[in-house]
Amino acid sequence: MATKLLSRARTRITNAVRAKVNGPDFATTLPVWQEAGERWFSPSDAIWRVHRDTSMFIGGIRALLMQSLHPVAMQAVSEHSGYRSDPWGRLQRTAQFINVTTYGTVPQAESAIGKVDHIHQFIKGVTPEGEPYEADDPHLLKWVHIAETESFLAAHQAFGQKPLSPQRCDEYVTQTALVAEKLGVIDPPRSHDELVDQAMGYRLELKRTEPAVQAADLLLDHPPLPKSSLPAYKMLVQGALSLMPAWALARLRLPYSPVRVLLAKPIAQTACGTLRWAFAVDPINSPPEPIDPEPSKRS
Repeated sequence: MATKLLSRARTRITNAVRAKVNGPDFATTLPVWQEAGERWFSPSDAIWRVHRDTSMFIGGIRALLMQSLHPVAMQAVSEHSGYRSDPWGRLQRTAQFINVTTYGTVPQAESAIGKVDHIHQFIKGVTPEGEPYEADDPHLLKWVHIAETESFLAAHQAFGQKPLSPQRCDEYVTQTALVAEKLGVIDPPRSHDELVDQAMGYRLELKRTEPAVQAADLLLDHPPLPKSSLPAYKMLVQGALSLMPAWALARLRLPYSPVRVLLAKPIAQTACGTLRWAFAVDPINSPPEPIDPEPSKRS
């Protein structure tokens, strides 16, 4: 009886998360990794390991918070993405893009990039300060790419099942650069050091704006989730906040606490571990296990 109840709990968790992240049709759609054909990446690549790990949930929250600090990029998101009226739709589209470009065939990945390029052509406007913007501006595209890559990698190194070696971290950044360039990013970082340097290069442009406040409020205080899911989500949020630079928290007027950083690690690792345990019951709808070319760095 206990085994059956445990199995049902795992299935409920898996179906609930996948329905939110991948959409309600996830169970009836053939996963891209089951399609035959040439791919940009394989299970032995660092990008496969990072994007497959449940620490991506934490990395995604951090990425959105960091991206929100760029006033021009956030203005474009606020005016054109519909994230407030349809937050899950935006999440599902983002997750689908990452899935296809990481695990899909080359034609599938190129098609996904083409769709984003097409949408970007129509996203343009003027900031409250009178500065014109376009979504396909390479400078803005680079910030979105850097915030995502830095956040996904930071979350994986802190909360992932098998953190990467320094060499594999460089590999991950290099592999994400391939996708970024095809989206229009000029000279994306290709090593962890370059990633850190280029991220710091944007620091003077980043600030708190009303759209950033609204995004943080949605992510941190009023997520569109049932009450039963909030405790687990808050565990992931604590992990994301623990990875935020102190200066970024200050600009969002969020408190920085060394104690919270210490407490967040076991809390977030528990949340990620529970999700891994739940997803293990559904291997069909998960990408194949990564292949490790080197031993794990976590004892």
